[in-house]
This record gives sequence, C-alpha cells and structure tokens, in this order.
Amino acid sequence: MIPRYTRPEMARIWSDENRFRTWLAVEVAATETLAEAGLVPKEAAQAIKERADFRVERIHEIEAEVRHDVIAFTTAVAEIVGPHARWFHYGLTSNDVVDTAQALLICQASQVIAQDLQRLSEVLERRAWEFKDTPMIGRTHGIHAEPITFGFKIANWYSETQRNIARFMAAAEDMRVGKFSGAVGIFAHLTPELEEKICRRLGLKAAAVSSQVIQRDRHAHYLSTLAVIASTLDKIATEIRHLQRTEVREAEEFFSEKQKGSSAMPHKRNPVTLEQISGLARVVRANAQAGFEDVPLWHERDISHSSVERVILPDSTTLADYLLSKTTNVIDMMFVYPERMRANLESTRGLIFSGQLLLDLVEHGMTREDAYRLVQGHAMRAWKEGLNFHEEILADKEITAKVPRKQIEYAFDLQRQLKNVDKIFARVFGVKKPVSKTAKKASAKRR
Repeated sequence: MIPRYTRPEMARIWSDENRFRTWLAVEVAATETLAEAGLVPKEAAQAIKERADFRVERIHEIEAEVRHDVIAFTTAVAEIVGPHARWFHYGLTSNDVVDTAQALLICQASQVIAQDLQRLSEVLERRAWEFKDTPMIGRTHGIHAEPITFGFKIANWYSETQRNIARFMAAAEDMRVGKFSGAVGIFAHLTPELEEKICRRLGLKAAAVSSQVIQRDRHAHYLSTLAVIASTLDKIATEIRHLQRTEVREAEEFFSEKQKGSSAMPHKRNPVTLEQISGLARVVRANAQAGFEDVPLWHERDISHSSVERVILPDSTTLADYLLSKTTNVIDMMFVYPERMRANLESTRGLIFSGQLLLDLVEHGMTREDAYRLVQGHAMRAWKEGLNFHEEILADKEITAKVPRKQIEYAFDLQRQLKNVDKIFARVFGVKKPVSKTAKKASAKRR
C-alpha cells in the first residue's frame, strides 16, 4: 500500500514495475557489453535486448515458490526470451544487478529531490526579499532579545538550504556507482575493465572496490543527508508554529475559507501542515539511524541490510520529496502580519535597546561593570513594574550626565540596529533584488 504522503513521481520510481524495469536495463547493459567482448554470442545479446520482458504478477508467483526475488525475475524473463535466455545474467551475481539498479533508482529519486530543493530555494529567496525591511523582535531562549527583520530570518533558512543542496548533490553523486565484481567482489568471472564499461553504459561510475555489495557507508551518508534536510524543514516548521501561537501571531500557515481547525472549537486555526512536517521529519531522522546500522555487515556480505533498505530508501526519499513540497507551499502561501510584529517588538517599551545603551555608556567613559549595573537596574524595575524603559533612562541624571540626550535617543533607534541588513543580504544573495510590484500585491492579498 502506497502511503498517503507519496507523490506520483516517487510512487512510480519505487513501484515494482520500475524496479524490475531497472533490473532489466542493468541485465541488458551487461549482456551487450559482454557480447562486445566476445563472452556472449552477439545473436543472444540481440535476442535478449529485443525480447526481454516480464510481468510483475509472474515474478511474484515464482518468488512465492523459490523465495528469491532475483531468481524469480530471471526465470520470468527467460520464459519470454526463450533459448537465448541461457546467456541472460551470465557471469553475474544477484547483487551485481540489485545494487547497481538500486543506484539507478536512487539517481531517479535524487533528481526529483534536487528539483524540490531548487523550488524551495526560489520561494525562500523571493519571500526573504519581500520582508527584508519588515522589523520584528529577535528571540533567544524564547525571550525578546534585539530587533531583526523577518526577511533576515528567511534569509537564514535560504542559506541553510543552499548548504543542503550542496550536501545533497555530493551525497547523490556518491551513490552513483555500480558493481559487477561477483559474489565476493574479487572478479572471479568478469574483469574490472568490463565492470567499468557496463557502468558507463548505464551512466554510472564503477565502485573502486566492493564485496558482494556496494559498501553501505555510501547509503548511510545519503540517508543522513536526507535527515539533515528534514531537520532544516522541521526547524522552519517549528519556527513558524511558534510565530503562529495566539499570543505571538506574527506569521501563520495558510488557512482556507472552508478549512476547519477543531471539531469542538470553531475559532481554531491550527498549524496542522507545520506539525505534520515536524512529525514526519522524525521518521527521516530515524531512518538515517537504521542506515548507520546497515554499514557493518558480516565478512563480504550478509542480508541483514536488505530488508531494512526496502523500507528506508523508498521511505526517506519519498518523505523528503513530500516534506520539501509541503514546506515550499507553506512558505509560499503563509500569512505574515507586519503590524503584529511591530506591536510585539514595541511591547517591552524600549527594553530591547539595553545592549546598545550599555555600549554607549562605555563609550562615554563608564566602566562596563558600572554601566551594566545601571542599565540592568532600570531594566529589571521596568520588567517588574511595567514601566517605560526609554523614559526611565531619560529621567536618570547619572546617565544623562554621561551621555547626551541625542545619543541616548540614537540608542533607541530601530534603524541603527538594522543598519547592516542590506550587507547581510548582499552576502547571502550576491545582488540587490528588490521585490516586484506583483509580488507585493500577492503578499498583501495573503495578509
């Protein structure tokens, strides 16, 4: 049964039909290469190329009896090919076919994920520029810290996504290897040169050395990279979930007119997609752990990894595809509330500028310890009594005697805090990219 979160292209890639078609492509490539080398009759290779086919149902019927999927496959193909089938699978062991075909399947899945990452990157870039100058409060430990902009926050997600793209492309390339080295990897029946030719025919590199299988450190690296990607998406989802909390309400996942949030409470607008992203990211991370466990196999190979990979490779690539699509859609459609951001930023009545005031007092001759004591004293009193920190500072003669009023006012200047946003964006994106009028109108509608 295909899980609900499987999108059509991934469902096709990991279907039995496509898996066996890929096995067949590997077998035909091997036969053609061996025929060119004079190890297989050319007429047999030609017959296999033209006639080789199968029915998935027949493979399953045979497998139910022989309890070996590759033998069931080769038998089903041989029934259709006829006498020349004795040269089908010649000189190969099961995992020459299975591992090489699996590399091809992962290449197919990786192309989909690479496109997903690019789409997410484009949406993050667009919305980062859209909100480049939208001020909001930065939070550390969940507590108001200093001002940032919402675009700055999204730029951070964009930059992380660029690292994920680089990591993923490297991991996918590391998986683009095949092997035809035989039952223990020693080339008892074929040669390294033939392996390289077959792999080239399939668009793969030959593993420099293998046992009966391609070594599973590659698979662990690939799965762990998917887990890092999922963790980034979880991070984004968690942040927006926090911003959607009723008492914060600075951003919110899209909520349609006919959507319902609760069976009991009609007012609810729950971040259900964001919570789904966070939840399913845990599965991808857990699958990566299973991938690590597949690395240590007995001697030249045991079968303990096989059953695991039948779950975690389709599952993790399918989930990565789904989660990237969902996250891209959330970012693209999310509601953003700049007025609420501004209100929250101003809610502590100036406390968030304490750090700049501290530096200004030091610059005007006060020791850091005295300046910290003085500013913190006012800050703690303002917290406790609900006072206006800005006004309290202006009323303190010890401070005004040290720092001119104009300089104190400048300490509470929001733009002073945000003066380097343009430089940060130039570092992240490389060029100035103002938001188009169309994008601004679309954003206004979403709000």
